[in-house]
Amino acid sequence: MKSILLRVAVFAAITLTFATLSLAEDRDTETKRVDNAANVLTDIMRTPDKGIPDGIMKSAVCVGVIPSMKKGGFIFGAEYGKGVASCHNANGWSAPAPVTIGGGTWGLQIGGEAVDVVFLVMNNKGMEDLLSSKFTLGANASVAAGPVGRQAEGDTDWKLKAEVLTYSRTRGIFAGLTLNGAVIAQDHDATTAFYGNDVSFRNILMGRVKAPTGSAPFLTALRQFSEQAQTAKVNQSHSQPVQH
Repeated sequence: MKSILLRVAVFAAITLTFATLSLAEDRDTETKRVDNAANVLTDIMRTPDKGIPDGIMKSAVCVGVIPSMKKGGFIFGAEYGKGVASCHNANGWSAPAPVTIGGGTWGLQIGGEAVDVVFLVMNNKGMEDLLSSKFTLGANASVAAGPVGRQAEGDTDWKLKAEVLTYSRTRGIFAGLTLNGAVIAQDHDATTAFYGNDVSFRNILMGRVKAPTGSAPFLTALRQFSEQAQTAKVNQSHSQPVQH
C-alpha cells in the first residue's frame, strides 16, 4: 500500500513539475510576442516619411500589431497570425490583449512571405466592435488600407471615416493593406498564458486589468509614438500660415 501511495505521489510531483514548466514556457512565448510587437511598432514609427501619418496615430483609439513569428507567423497563404492590441482610455493605454487574426481577402499576395501587420481602430464604434472579443473587418466594422507617410496627411479625411485602418510591412516595405473579411478575435490560450487566467477582452482593453510583467516594451512604444504624434500635429498647426 505504501509503495502504491509513493508511486502516486511521485507521479503527481512529476506531472506538476512538467505543468509548471509548460506554463512558464507558454508565458515566455507570449512575452516574446509582446516584445516583437513593440519592435515592429518602433521600427515603423521611426521612419515618419514612410510610416503611419501623425494625424492617424494621434486619432487612433486602439492599436494592434501582428508581428511575423519566424516561419509560424503571419503568412498570407495561411491567412493567420497572432499579436497584441491595446486601447486608449482615461488612464492611458491598456494592458496588451492577445489577439488572433485570420481569414479574409488580403490586398497583397506574396506566397509564403511572412509579414508584420498593424491595425488602428479609429473611433468608438470600431472600439466597441473590438471589445466584443470577435468581429469581422468589412462586416462588423468598415476597414480601409491606411495611408502612409507625411505626404498623406492632407488626403486622409475620407480614410478616417473607416473604423479600422490596416497596414503591412514585408521586405522592409511598409504600405496600406486591405484586410476585408478578416476576423480579429481574442486569443484565449495566449491570454491564459500571459495573465495566468482567461481574463475577458473587454476588461483588459478597458484598462480594468493591471498590465502583467513583460508588457512594458509595447506600452512604452505606444505612449512614445502617440505622444510624438500629438506634438507633431500641434507643431504643424502652429506652423501653418495665417489666412487673411
